[in-house]
Amino acid sequence: MATDYYAVLGVRRDAGQDEIKKAFRRLARELHPDVNPDPKTQERFKEINAAYEVLSDPQKRQVYDLGGDPLSPNGGGAGGFGAGAAGFGFSDIMDAFFGAATGQRGPRSRTRRGQDAMIRLEITLEEAAFGTTKELQVDTAVTCTTCSGEGAAPGTSAQTCDMCRGKGEVSQVTRSFLGQVMTSRPCPQCQGFGTVVPTPCPECAGDGRVRARRTLTVKIPAGVDNGTRIQLAGEGEVGPGGGPAGDLYVEIAETSHAVFQRRGDDLHCTVTIPMTAAALGTQVPLQTLDGLEEVDIRPGTQSGQSIPLHGRGITHLRGGGRGDLIVHVEVQTPTKLDPEQEELLRRLSMLRGEERPSGQFAPGQQGLFSRLKDAFNGR
Repeated sequence: MATDYYAVLGVRRDAGQDEIKKAFRRLARELHPDVNPDPKTQERFKEINAAYEVLSDPQKRQVYDLGGDPLSPNGGGAGGFGAGAAGFGFSDIMDAFFGAATGQRGPRSRTRRGQDAMIRLEITLEEAAFGTTKELQVDTAVTCTTCSGEGAAPGTSAQTCDMCRGKGEVSQVTRSFLGQVMTSRPCPQCQGFGTVVPTPCPECAGDGRVRARRTLTVKIPAGVDNGTRIQLAGEGEVGPGGGPAGDLYVEIAETSHAVFQRRGDDLHCTVTIPMTAAALGTQVPLQTLDGLEEVDIRPGTQSGQSIPLHGRGITHLRGGGRGDLIVHVEVQTPTKLDPEQEELLRRLSMLRGEERPSGQFAPGQQGLFSRLKDAFNGR
């Protein structure tokens, strides 16, 4: 015989949660082991705790009211949950009574949050460096103005479903080896909403939203890079039933520049100069992001050297300051000389004692993988 949990707490079978909680607290104060250490009283204290555990949980209470005992080792008790249910835990019985989705009870709401959306936005290197403001044309779902998101035609409204009586689900009692089993499933007539729309809105077909093109103004902060995403809260798709809109993400796509290559917040470019300019030094005009500047090529500059222009790169996205502009020098050796030019170079080589240079040899430069290979081979 299953324990009468209602009698243990001294409440009626139709008692509400407040009444059950009040009865448990009163008995707990009287029977707590710290107040009354008598062994029989301790057993009674365990009984009221078990009774409260079952009756305070709506799902366990419903199982108990249908004849089961959620606290029984086999989930059984009176009313067909005896030895035949051996090997089944409480979760198995809950699934049998309420279906797999026991946590989703009652009607579903027609109003739900909309989906997030994403759009790619191309910007120039200059715009990425200093920031800009752009206007975007966005096609998203917006609230239907005809029905204000309700989904019903003007002058009409949603009505309570006559099949489930607004519960959003229908129940069925069947007999099985567990005894009488109650199963619940979404109402097929209202799809679990608890209401039906007899006359849907002709503009949105009952969805409460329509597609429309909007114009948004987006502020692009200085320092963004390829793949940077800017979140615009509440500018995404409006949800069904006029629900709150999701977010819109603007993904930055930076177009390539004719002169500069970006690496992080630094910019790189290459300037090619003749060998005479590298030997004697010169100044080369360069159109930077900040305007025209003269790049100072010092006498004796070698091919491959770099000249930094500090603070001429990209603005740091987080924090102040900017990156650098690195100018890489490439010295160009003439391939064709006329007789006069050749004579001048010969005279120069004689003056510098370089008619037959011996050259300076050094081990060839190795790449990273070659150095790793030599390290593994013990060289």
